[in-house]
Amino acid sequence: MTPVHKILIIKTSSLGDVVHMLPAITDACYQQENLIIDWVVEENFAEVPAWHPSIRNIIPVALRRWRKRLLSKATWQEISQFRQRLQQERYDAIIDSQGLLKSALIAMQAHGKRYGYDHHSIREPLASLSYHQSFSVAKQRHAITRNRLLMAHILGYSIESLPLDHGIAHSTYPLPAISLPPRYIVALHGTSRVDKEWPETHWEILIKTLAQQGISTLLPWGNAREQQRAERLAQVAPMNVQVLPRSRLRELAALLQQSLGVIGMDTGLMHIAAALDKPGLALYPVTQPALTGIQGNSRNAQAPRLENLSGIETQDAQAVSQRLLALLTS
Repeated sequence: MTPVHKILIIKTSSLGDVVHMLPAITDACYQQENLIIDWVVEENFAEVPAWHPSIRNIIPVALRRWRKRLLSKATWQEISQFRQRLQQERYDAIIDSQGLLKSALIAMQAHGKRYGYDHHSIREPLASLSYHQSFSVAKQRHAITRNRLLMAHILGYSIESLPLDHGIAHSTYPLPAISLPPRYIVALHGTSRVDKEWPETHWEILIKTLAQQGISTLLPWGNAREQQRAERLAQVAPMNVQVLPRSRLRELAALLQQSLGVIGMDTGLMHIAAALDKPGLALYPVTQPALTGIQGNSRNAQAPRLENLSGIETQDAQAVSQRLLALLTS
């Protein structure tokens, strides 16, 4: 194929999906020096691709916000400005790793040859009709592997001997201006659906178990419901629980990086923790982690101690607590 030097990645959301794309970037830059890579991503997640040292430009898109204000003149001005920025360069490869009609439409606005998954490999098969070249990647593979394989097909290499490396573990993140306990874990109790949550009584058992070992629990939150739950949980062991202020992603990354480890639900922040080489447990009470469970870096013998627990494995809070302690001390 024609040599590829300048790439545009279309991976807009969600947070976990964005993190899942990072190892493919590391692979590509390991295989080919001097790649120039830009990335189109939802504005709320734009911080994350910027953490990877091989990303040149971040091009934020605001599809979620624009959909709510389609009749606004300001929205259409923003859309026009986005298109102008997207079309400032010609790319050797425009890679739509999202595989949706909305991401395919974005790819079509840019200048260059478009690549993506074939119609058997994506959730919205019509999107594949917009690509100049598409590739078959089994839906049964983990999301990280699918991204890595797509990139490998496009650039012409094999991932078989390549370690999994998100490329962000050694980046520096600014800690928020708060006092932190000497030994703590981060408990990611929030998630996108109520049925995917862990019972509050289970969190209480976990907090008490950790407190007995001199380990504090930090509780971030992203909305009013999560904040209220965090404040209730803080009453379980007031000396050992800290409810965090509303935090930016980079601040949460810093807190995760300084922690002993992490436990949490099916949420993008769990994938950030894995990418940062933190040990921990991801809990999937009602979903299966086979395709999107956390995967840590495997580039060296010091790979993090990570486990995905699903279904019945999540029901005994004391057993989960002991499992986390074992990971933190192994």
